[in-house]
Amino acid sequence: MPLPAVSGAPATPPAGRDVPRVLSIAGSDPSGGAGIQADLKSIAAHGGYGMAAITALTAQNTRGVQSVHVPPAAFLARQLEAVSDDISIDAVKIGMLGDDEVIRTVRSWLAAVRPAVVVLDPVMVATSGDRLLKESAEAALRELLPLAHLITPNLPELAMLTGLDPAETWDAALDQGRRLADATGATVLVKGGHLAGADCPDALVNTAGVLSQEVVEVQGRRISTRNSHGTGCSLSSAMATVQARLGDWEASLRTVKPWLAGALENSAQLEVGHGNGPVHHFHHVRPAVAEGGFAARLWVDARQHLTDIYALDFIQGLASGSLAEKDFAYYLAQDALYLNGYSRVLARASALAPSEAEQLFWAGSSQQCLEVESELHRSWLSTRPAQDGLGPVTKAYVDHLTAASASGSYAVLAAAVLPCFWLYAEVGEKLHTQFLASGKPDGHAYAAWLRTYADEGFAEATRRAVAIVDAAGRRASDGEREAMVTAFKQSCRLEVEFFDAPRLHS
Repeated sequence: MPLPAVSGAPATPPAGRDVPRVLSIAGSDPSGGAGIQADLKSIAAHGGYGMAAITALTAQNTRGVQSVHVPPAAFLARQLEAVSDDISIDAVKIGMLGDDEVIRTVRSWLAAVRPAVVVLDPVMVATSGDRLLKESAEAALRELLPLAHLITPNLPELAMLTGLDPAETWDAALDQGRRLADATGATVLVKGGHLAGADCPDALVNTAGVLSQEVVEVQGRRISTRNSHGTGCSLSSAMATVQARLGDWEASLRTVKPWLAGALENSAQLEVGHGNGPVHHFHHVRPAVAEGGFAARLWVDARQHLTDIYALDFIQGLASGSLAEKDFAYYLAQDALYLNGYSRVLARASALAPSEAEQLFWAGSSQQCLEVESELHRSWLSTRPAQDGLGPVTKAYVDHLTAASASGSYAVLAAAVLPCFWLYAEVGEKLHTQFLASGKPDGHAYAAWLRTYADEGFAEATRRAVAIVDAAGRRASDGEREAMVTAFKQSCRLEVEFFDAPRLHS
C-alpha cells in the first residue's frame, strides 16, 4: 500500500488521562505470559483501558516458541482502522511485528493517526532466544523507529539495531543507547537486565534534549528468578500507560520499575509452566473483600459489645430516667474531656484521608465534636459541681485513639474511631425508641441527651463512617486489615468501659 510522508515523532505530551486508553499492537501468546496478553495485564495493572490489534499468532509456552503465523497485513490494517475510527487513543505500545509488510502497515497507520504516546518494543529475539522477526524485516523496522517516542530494546536487540556486538558492560550499553537515540530522535530505554552482577540499572537516553539530561539512570537490584517470560512486553506497555497519565518519562520509569521488580519477586506465586514462567502483573492487588463484607465482619464484634452495653446499670438507668444525677454528671464530664481529644484524632483522620470528600467528612465531624456536642455537655456541667479530671478509662480511650492516629495508617485510624459513631448511634436509637415508648417524654430527666444521639444527622454521619471504613478495609493489605480489626475491637471494649465508668467511680 502507498505510504504517506513520515516526519519525526512529536514532542512528549503533557499529563493527561486518569484512565488512559492504550492500544497494544503485538503478537499473541496463548500461554498468557507475553505479547498482547501481558500487555493487557500491564495496562490494567496501571489503571489503563487496554485494547489490542493482533499482528501475529504464536504457538508458544514457557519453554519456547514452536511456531509463528502472521495473518494478512490487510486484516491488521482493518483492526487498526476499526479502533482508531471509533476510540480516542492516548497511548500505543508496539511489540512483535513479524514481517516487513506488517511493519509498513503499522508505519502507515501511525503516520496518519499520530498517537500522543508511542512506545516501541522492537521484539526481535525472545527471552528464550527464539528469533521473532524475520531478517528481511529489519530494514523496515529501522524506518519505523523514528515514529516512536520511546524505544525499549533488550541488549541483544539494541546491538542488532546499532550493528554492534551485544554490550557486556553498562557503559557500552549506554553508548549503544546514545547511538540509537541519535539515529532515531527518540528516547531509548536502555535496560541492564542482560548484564551480569547484582545490580540491574535502567536508563533513559535522549540526545535531542527531551529529557532533563542526556542520560537519566534509575538504579535497581537484580531479582533472582527464572520467571521472566514477557518482561519486556510488560515493561513497555506499563510505560505507555503511565506516560499517558504523567507525561514525564523519568517519572513513568520510576513508577514502573519498582512495580516490575515486585512482579518478578512474586512470580513464583503463579506456578505457571515448567520453563521460563511469567511475571506476576497483579502482585500489588490484594484479594478484595466483598462490598460490605469488611463492615459485616466488624459488626459481629460490635453486636457483642452492644449486648454488654445494654446490660450495664448505667444504660438501664438512663433508659428509664432513674439514673442518679451524679453518675450522669460524671459521665458527661468525662465525655466532654473525651470529645476534646476525639476531635483532634478526627482532625488527624482528615489529614490522612485519601480523598477530598473524606477529608471534609472527618474535618466536619471534628468540628461538630467541639461546637455541638461539647456545648450540650457544657450546658449541663455549668449548673453542677465541678467533676474530677480525666478518669482512667477516658485516658485509656484517648491514648488508644492517639496511638492509632500516630500509626500513620489511615485505615487503622478510621477503624479505631468508628465505634464512637457506630455504637453510640445504635445505643442512642434504641434508648430513644424506649424513651418515646415510655409515654412520658416531658418528664424524662435525660431527654435532651437521648434526642441528640437519635438525631438523623448523626445517624447519617455514622452510615458514612461505616462506608469509609468498609472501603478502606477492602483496599487494605491482609496485615493492615487485621490491624484495623484489632483497633476496632479495642475501641469497642473501651466504649463498654466508658459507659460503665460512673459505677466504678462511685
